[in-house]
Amino acid sequence: APLRARRRPFFGRIALAGALIALLVAPAGCVSPRAAQEAAEATSLQVPVTAAFYPLAYLLEQVGGPGVKVFTLTKPGVEPHDLELTPKDLVDLPKMSVVAYLKGFQPAVDEAVAQQAGRAAYDVSTAAGLTLTAPAGGEAGEAGAPATDLHFWLDPIRYAAVGTALAQRLADADPAHAADYQARAAAFTSSMTDLDRTFATGLKSCATTKLVTGHAAFGYLAARYGLTQVPIAGLSPDQEPSAKQLADVAATVKAAGVRTIFTETLVDPKFAQTVAKETGATLALLDPVEGITDLSPGKDYRAVMLANLAALRTGLGCA
Repeated sequence: APLRARRRPFFGRIALAGALIALLVAPAGCVSPRAAQEAAEATSLQVPVTAAFYPLAYLLEQVGGPGVKVFTLTKPGVEPHDLELTPKDLVDLPKMSVVAYLKGFQPAVDEAVAQQAGRAAYDVSTAAGLTLTAPAGGEAGEAGAPATDLHFWLDPIRYAAVGTALAQRLADADPAHAADYQARAAAFTSSMTDLDRTFATGLKSCATTKLVTGHAAFGYLAARYGLTQVPIAGLSPDQEPSAKQLADVAATVKAAGVRTIFTETLVDPKFAQTVAKETGATLALLDPVEGITDLSPGKDYRAVMLANLAALRTGLGCA
């Protein structure tokens, strides 16, 4: 069974909060051993959970709140598809109450979870309602069928559904605080519904609906808001396009009057630059929100998504 520290009764937690406040305001050198011990215990009271990469970590933080301590396998600046786990990552997995991952997105994580996570493992695929596949001629999945598009978090409605599912998983691991998790999930759903309305309004009337991207990460966003994704590379940014694929994208750009080709923070833009040079289009950043770095156009998921909306409105010529 997942390891989790025993929680204190309500009034015990109030006393603990007082001790923590005293610890924070005490002059340097005046912290008592008991206060230090209480502070250490406060950390141990949090439910330990692990997220495979940023979108799942953000969800766990939003839904879990202060009662959850979130660890993330994919560190900032690392392209999630290229993740290599450390020995410490593997050692820590059995200690978790929940390990949230997206099966098929990161092979290294799939293998580690299967070997180390046990009953704490939670694949969010079902909750995400994955319905899209790789573009024609792209990657193949099982039995030669097109690979499934896994970038669900770029659709706020699907993202909210996964948040609700994670709240239930946290409630199963920590029943005493089930109502807290469910309340936060409801608040998160409301926030994502608001974000969805903002996107729908902002992209309602655009000069072009052709969304030309560095790789096929924006299928769910495009489907939600009536756009047509035209990716240069496939679902994985490591898949290099052929000369014919580059020529086909360039032809689409010219025929549709596309003015902007969107690149990403964690992916080499060389192929997008090639198409832009061929067509006269300009380059702009559209972040797939796979990780937050100093180059991201915002400090968290919502901020980056709003920056994406502004970039889309400019690049697609939206009224």
